Order: sequence, then structure tokens, then C-alpha cells
Amino acid sequence: MRISTDIRCLAIGLLLAASIVPAHAQSRTDAGVEALGRKLVALDANPDYANAASFERLQARNAVDALANARQSQYEAAYYVADRRVQIAEAAAETAAMQQQLRELDRERTELLLEASRRDAAAARAEAERLRIEAQVRAEEAERLRMQSLSDADAMADVETALKDVAGAQAARLKAARAREAELARQEAELMGGKPDEKPKKK
Repeated sequence: MRISTDIRCLAIGLLLAASIVPAHAQSRTDAGVEALGRKLVALDANPDYANAASFERLQARNAVDALANARQSQYEAAYYVADRRVQIAEAAAETAAMQQQLRELDRERTELLLEASRRDAAAARAEAERLRIEAQVRAEEAERLRMQSLSDADAMADVETALKDVAGAQAARLKAARAREAELARQEAELMGGKPDEKPKKK
């Protein structure tokens, strides 16, 4: 009778332990889903990221939904995928916002250069240089954020193309600015001392 009682107690203990473990695991799963969900909500609520990185956000939402429905045995892998997708969405939205800011700075700079003929040419060049430095700082900040949040090589590939486009656009703007500054210098020389002598044409 004593042995039978011990066996029953052991069985009851095992049943209680089995009921506690899934509850703990479920709590951990819910916490992970909620944490990633809050990140996506914050991303959607940020007005600076409106309509930015829509595809990456969709992938992140799908990954979080998959995490919510994942079996306990698949939780770790599903959480890794969902977490990386959310990080990619955040980085892509940040990159898109930086690109928009660069485009706005480019428009401002173009307007300043168009007005340079009616303003002090030296002051206009100084303002253009300030905007160039500001744009460069923003581009460097975008690169720093990308390297910080995307240490995984596979995740980094998702935003590499966008950053290359930013670098190409930056180079094109610098080239156009230098050409405009040369034109301003030529116009200033014409206003101050008359037209410069033209070089003889080759026959």
C-alpha cells in the first residue's frame, strides 16, 4: 500500500509539472510576440516613416504572426526570423526617411543655387557647403545605424542596394554643385571685370 501511494504521488507531481511548463513557455511566447508587435506599432506610428519600407513591414508582420502561431519546438527559430524581420523593417524605414531628407535638402540646395545670381555668391557657396556637410553627416548616420542594427550578413543585403543609391545620388549632387559653383565664379568674373578673353578656335 505504501508503494502504491508513493507511485500515485509521483504521478500527480509529474502531471503538475507538465501543466506548469507549457504555461511558462506560453507566457514567454506571448511576451516575445508582444514585444515585437510593439516595435511594429511604434514604426507605423512614426510620421517620419509614413509609407516607407512597406514591403519590409509586411514581411515583419507576417513573421510575427508566424511566431504567434508557432509550436513550442519551433519557437526559437520563429523568434529569430521575426526579430530579424522587424530589425530589417526598422532599418529600411530609417534609410527611406534619410533618403527623403536628402531629397528635401537637395531641393533646398537647388533653390539656393538658383538664387545665387541675385545674392552674394560667396554667401551662397557657404550655405551650399553647409548643406553638403549636413547631407554627408546624415548619410554617415544612416550607415552607422545600418551597421549597428544589421550585423547579420543576410539581413544587411536587404538594404545594401538602397544605400548604394544614396551614395550615387550624393556623388551626382556634388558633381552638379561643383559645376554650378564654377559657373557662379565665371559669372562673377564677368560682372567684376568683363567677359574673359575667348581662346582662339582651332582651324
